[in-house]
Amino acid sequence: MSDPLASIQEALQRPFSQREIGWKPQAVNRSRTRALLVPYVDARTVQRRLDEICPDHWQFKVEALPECPQPAVRGTLTIFDVPREDIGEAFDASTDQLKAAASDAFKRCAVQFGIGRYLYGLPKFWVDWDDQARRPTGPYPALPAYALAPDERSAGAQHILDALGELQEHFPQDVTLQRSVYKHLKDALRVLEWPARGAS
Repeated sequence: MSDPLASIQEALQRPFSQREIGWKPQAVNRSRTRALLVPYVDARTVQRRLDEICPDHWQFKVEALPECPQPAVRGTLTIFDVPREDIGEAFDASTDQLKAAASDAFKRCAVQFGIGRYLYGLPKFWVDWDDQARRPTGPYPALPAYALAPDERSAGAQHILDALGELQEHFPQDVTLQRSVYKHLKDALRVLEWPARGAS
């Protein structure tokens, strides 16, 4: 008997379009001229992904946690009868705090199904920062190719980009395996250098 959740796992986990990605500052330097930006997707974007992939087979429930010092909820996202739970908190006093906590819980539960999880493994993006405008002084960071939606990638390198994404997500912990991976990557980089050396 087939597992319906397993059959949609790849679709749930695929990268979002760049236009669906937001950016927020996680830290700024002392002079407030540089900021560490982190990418994110909002709750509506996650809902659209679920409605697109399994519209009649997901539900989300929340319950308030009154014992917490700040507004918090316990959320449960269920997809094809498989539940995932997480806690959501509200950090911005200027918003509807319970609604913000519910959105936080929803996104955290979605990550447990792999939705948007790749965003947590991206490199750090430090940019020049306009603190008054609360935005970069230049363009927002460019995502690496493996973090782009399939239709935003270069068609000729699809299998390589997929392999790099897999490598980042499942990099081995064993030192011997790490050395082996490093050796193969180094050999691959030599192939990229060869045309340039031959042209000189």
